[in-house]
Amino acid sequence: MKGASGQGGLTLEELKEKMANFAKERDWDQFHSPRNLLLALVGEVGELSEIFQWKGEVPRGLPDWEEQEKLHLGEELSDVLLYLVRLSDICGIDLSKAALRKIELNAIKYPISLCNQKHNQIKTSPETAPVATTAAADAATSATSNDNGGV
Repeated sequence: MKGASGQGGLTLEELKEKMANFAKERDWDQFHSPRNLLLALVGEVGELSEIFQWKGEVPRGLPDWEEQEKLHLGEELSDVLLYLVRLSDICGIDLSKAALRKIELNAIKYPISLCNQKHNQIKTSPETAPVATTAAADAATSATSNDNGGV
């Protein structure tokens, strides 16, 4: 897949470097505090949400969407990604490692054996809840206790 600049896919590390260079060349580092970047990210998520606001549920692949709508969606998704990558860089968080760790923690917190494959929902019965027997399971419980387990 070729991007607008003729490049193929980029790693998160490459995106981080490109964003850092982009900001430095424009002397924007002075404005890129964690708070400011987070607020900009939230604004972009709002713009992304507006695209779907009145469409109801849409099928995967967006088969009924015009190319211009898909192009706009790609731009807004990119804005969200770029602000997220920049925020993680400014905060000193390795986003790739953090994301992989989160997937591993969620795998412990939501084991396949507790999922109803037909409806893809987590069973919440106390009888079926696993007992945390490892440090990783304890970490999963504490690290993800404030979220809904989404990845």
